[in-house]
Amino acid sequence: MLADWIPAILMCVLFALGTPISFAIAISALSFFVVSGEMPLNIFVQKMVTVTDSYPLLAIPFFVLAGAIMNKAGITGRLLALADAMVGHLTGALAQICTVLATMLGGLTASSSADAAMLAKILGPEMVRNNYSPAFAAVITSCAAIITALIPPSIGLIIYGYVADVSIGRLFIGGLLPGLLIAASLMLVTWFIARRRGYLPKRTTFAGREVLGRTFREAVWALSIPVFIIVGIRYGIFTPTEAGAITVLYVILVGMFAYRSLRLSDLPELLKETALDTSSVMLMICAASAFGFYLAWERIPPQMASWLVTLTDDPVTLLLLINALLIVLGTAVEGTSALIILTPIFVPILTKLGVDPVHFGIVLVTNLTIAGVTPPVGQMMFISSRVMRVPMDDYTMEVLPFLGILMLVLVLLTLFPQITLLLPNAVFGP
Repeated sequence: MLADWIPAILMCVLFALGTPISFAIAISALSFFVVSGEMPLNIFVQKMVTVTDSYPLLAIPFFVLAGAIMNKAGITGRLLALADAMVGHLTGALAQICTVLATMLGGLTASSSADAAMLAKILGPEMVRNNYSPAFAAVITSCAAIITALIPPSIGLIIYGYVADVSIGRLFIGGLLPGLLIAASLMLVTWFIARRRGYLPKRTTFAGREVLGRTFREAVWALSIPVFIIVGIRYGIFTPTEAGAITVLYVILVGMFAYRSLRLSDLPELLKETALDTSSVMLMICAASAFGFYLAWERIPPQMASWLVTLTDDPVTLLLLINALLIVLGTAVEGTSALIILTPIFVPILTKLGVDPVHFGIVLVTNLTIAGVTPPVGQMMFISSRVMRVPMDDYTMEVLPFLGILMLVLVLLTLFPQITLLLPNAVFGP
């Protein structure tokens, strides 16, 4: 019946009108309770609130706080120096440094949006001063932030693991190779563009082993954090949620005693920043929980499953069709909300057809994060463009070659699950 689809239609309309994502989802879910008249409104409130009573979701504020502490402790500057020593001699050095820095920051910030803002503020102005196009600087800082969605700890993977009931440890390790593959792809495209435009290296030769060794030693505490998280989860020392809490303690000790750049007086402001960042994510999760109740009540996921299965029962073809759907949907819906809404729809279908949920999780998160740099409403696109004061038309023209290589990587991840599953199977077993 058409009435069953009113909340979904309303949500699309609210998205089109520019309503904030969390409110659009919550209003749409509320409309189901109001229109149907089948249950009291207090159920809506219960569905919004009870989802917060979740142990796995505690990992989100912990990792957000850890990232804020690392930034305040001056870790970013040390990683920037290391990235400069590694690739400062390459053509398009500043853009190459941006990608390498994003790869190393992925284990610290856990947020693509935070990385996009940070990279644009740190490297964007420097690129412009060195005659890089402002649009190119906005594109590379936003595209490099995609890597953060896959390098552990990733908030997107935590949310997917919670919603799909999939091992977050396997997801963390499964994201490593895809993240490195995206980094290499972006560096390759950057090299071709920089060579054609004359974007010069920062130096004529490699910085040398002595400089590389010194910058590595200065950054080793920061680089140890992803290793610390993965080893701890793998050997059962702590769960992913406990890893967040222990990481907070670890980075406080590093900032105060190893780098001596963090003071106790800094912590209240960092806690406030973390509360604001976490609340926006949790509000979206609460709203999506109520909307998910509507989907389950009206049996919309099984209906969509039946429709998709009528198109094909080949898992690879189905994955490609879902990717095509997500690419279109992701340009209109913010990635985290799409992840929360679509995961319970697609995971049962694909699991039934033999697709590993870890493989699909990496593909899904990669797809929706690529949407974050895709016009017209990509979140990282907005962040980098706003910082660099770049019009959307200029950004759109510059992002096309990067989107091309990112789509190619997405297809490779879809067709070859071994890329994603190699490390999880080696570490945890098949």
